Amino acid sequence: MRITRTDAAPPYQPPLHHDVQAVRLQGHEAGPTSRFWVGRSVYPPGGRADEAPTAEETVYVVLDGELVLNAEGQTATLRAGDSVHLPKGTVRSVENGSGQDATLLVVIATPEPAS
Repeated sequence: MRITRTDAAPPYQPPLHHDVQAVRLQGHEAGPTSRFWVGRSVYPPGGRADEAPTAEETVYVVLDGELVLNAEGQTATLRAGDSVHLPKGTVRSVENGSGQDATLLVVIATPEPAS
């Protein structure tokens, strides 16, 4: 069993994210995982992730607040408790247009090993 305490979770800067505070909860800097990694991102008002394809299969779970997700020409407002699955390569953007912080749990698959 490997525990990552919230106050010890290593921060990281996701590419193309602006004003987003992200920490790794499991995987990468937080310790080895074999099939996925887990992070937590806090989007303050105006925080955003620019449009880009997902590098791997991805699941977002909104823990608190509200985020607007644009993916493949569709727009959805996600609120606390909502989740979304994005297949690898899905072009998406995320933005907090509200006046309160939004917290997002991020689960991303690790790349398949090359054969």
